[in-house]
Amino acid sequence: MRPWSGDRAPAGWGLGDGQAIPWEYAPAPESRDIVVLKERYGLFINGREVEASDKGVFQTVNPATEEKLADVSRATTADVDRAIRAARRAQGGTWGKLPGRERAKYLFRIARILQERSREFAVLETMDSGKPIKESRDVDVPLAAAHFWYYAGWADKLEYAFPGRNARPLGVAAQVIPWNFPLLMLAWKIAPALAAGNTVVLKPASTTPLSALLFADVCRQADLPPGVVNIVPGPAEIGMHLVSSPGVDKVAFTGSTGVGKLIQRAIAGTDKAITLELGGKAANIVFEDAALDQAVEGIVNGIYFNQGEVCCAGSRLLAQESIVEPLIEKLKDRLSTIRVGDPLDKNTDVGAINSRQQLEKITELVAAGVAEGADLYQPACDLPDRGYFFRPTLFTNVAQSHRIAKEEIFGPVLSVLTFRTPDEAIEKANNTPYGLSAGVWTEKGSRILSMVRKLKAGVVWANTFNRFDPTSPFGGYKESGFGREGGMHGLHAYVRLEDR
Repeated sequence: MRPWSGDRAPAGWGLGDGQAIPWEYAPAPESRDIVVLKERYGLFINGREVEASDKGVFQTVNPATEEKLADVSRATTADVDRAIRAARRAQGGTWGKLPGRERAKYLFRIARILQERSREFAVLETMDSGKPIKESRDVDVPLAAAHFWYYAGWADKLEYAFPGRNARPLGVAAQVIPWNFPLLMLAWKIAPALAAGNTVVLKPASTTPLSALLFADVCRQADLPPGVVNIVPGPAEIGMHLVSSPGVDKVAFTGSTGVGKLIQRAIAGTDKAITLELGGKAANIVFEDAALDQAVEGIVNGIYFNQGEVCCAGSRLLAQESIVEPLIEKLKDRLSTIRVGDPLDKNTDVGAINSRQQLEKITELVAAGVAEGADLYQPACDLPDRGYFFRPTLFTNVAQSHRIAKEEIFGPVLSVLTFRTPDEAIEKANNTPYGLSAGVWTEKGSRILSMVRKLKAGVVWANTFNRFDPTSPFGGYKESGFGREGGMHGLHAYVRLEDR
């Protein structure tokens, strides 16, 4: 597939008016041979793969081809209860009695195995979720391993992490993760939980269970004691049963704001610790003194990375009026070079939407944007005949009242609004029920610091976007949730502090 619109170079390429493009990308598919799919996957409970108690299964499909990948055992409430009991036994027995330096050895071992099997995990993650292989290979898997390396280092240093306090594990952690970053979200949650001495029952998303079940094999390979990590794929009601169980001491959820509210209601009145990382509608703010070419790359990375299926995606572009026209021109040029297609092709920039249901939601919201009067731009590109694909989309002439400016689309759709003054930018950026992330583009350090203080967002990037590190906490305000994951803050979420 050509990475441009037509057979002429975009104006921003500087090849001259009407200059024919001298090259095009050849297909560079990643081999699937490294992944050996089983016909049927079981639950992972107490260190063993087991069938669901009612023998029920569901299918997981490749969103890029709509082909069935495997049957997966569908956990029942009885299976969830069995996993919680296994986690409780492990936490009160073998795992709970291990000193931190011994727990660290297991985490180091898991990190090393993830790195050794990184290509296998990257290919499987792409097949099951639809994200481009270069993102699975270069972002998801390395960051997942890095989280285990990082928290392995803290496992025997809790007394230094919390000076003057005794850090005790909470007990059994119920963890429910989304489908947009299956392996990375698993690592964000499991690594600090184990480092602090907790045990885990994890429910992966129903559309992307395979990387979590491959991680179960990593746990076996690392000789992790039985019951320390348990994995129970299944429908949404299984997740609600898990977080509501009286056998659980800690709840960690990443997903939609609506489901987060249901979980909070379900555990109200209990003493369970809880971390919620929910939706977002991030503003990417570009001032007139910003380096526009650099900003364009940050904007593209902010919204089209992982098909825009990112809770902290920069889905609202706030551009200062004096530079909005050249910025949009450069952005349209850049969109014409984005390659949409086979996620396993190493040249692909935007892969497949995770599911038909999500594709329908994106399509409906884009249609609403057009109906409400916004101007739609989509670069010309040929979409594959099969699979759940959507063109990178840019809306201009957007009002704050438009649905595309208010609702989380969770797709490759960018809405452009304008501002005149920094105060107006702050007012528009904060005009949302969400508060997960934001971006600021300017050459003035004083302006960056001023904007950061005023933006109601848990994470603010300056002259970059979507940058993550295991040492840095991540989380939101308002309807984007509460609590932090990553860094020492992420460790604090899994311990109970007592006076010495």
